[in-house]
Amino acid sequence: MKRSNLILASLTMLALGACAGPAGPAGAPGAAGNNGNTGATGSTGSTGDTGSTGNTGNPGNTGATGDTGSMGSTGAAGDAGTTGAQGNTGNTGATGDTGSTGATGDTGDPGKTGKSGSTVVVVPH
Repeated sequence: MKRSNLILASLTMLALGACAGPAGPAGAPGAAGNNGNTGATGSTGSTGDTGSTGNTGNPGNTGATGDTGSMGSTGAAGDAGTTGAQGNTGNTGATGDTGSTGATGDTGDPGKTGKSGSTVVVVPH
């Protein structure tokens, strides 16, 4: 920037010297020029190489014991048992009460007439 100001000042002096008489005293330095425009953004660089694979991590801790499972279903009913042996015959029961008197029977047939008896004569002695 200073270099271009110096060149510009030198050319100006040279032009003035050619048109006029002897050079006068040097003037005060001029004000700094405006900043130039920002240059265009450069192209994106190439992608870098992939890094090396990392080391394998340490094995994790063992997990906690799981909860106890639910109770299983009730088993099927068992087979029916064998029929037991026949029991002993019970004792004879007490004799029952005497029954009521039966009804009177029908009247019998009339009997036959008897034979006439013999007459016996008793002789006194």
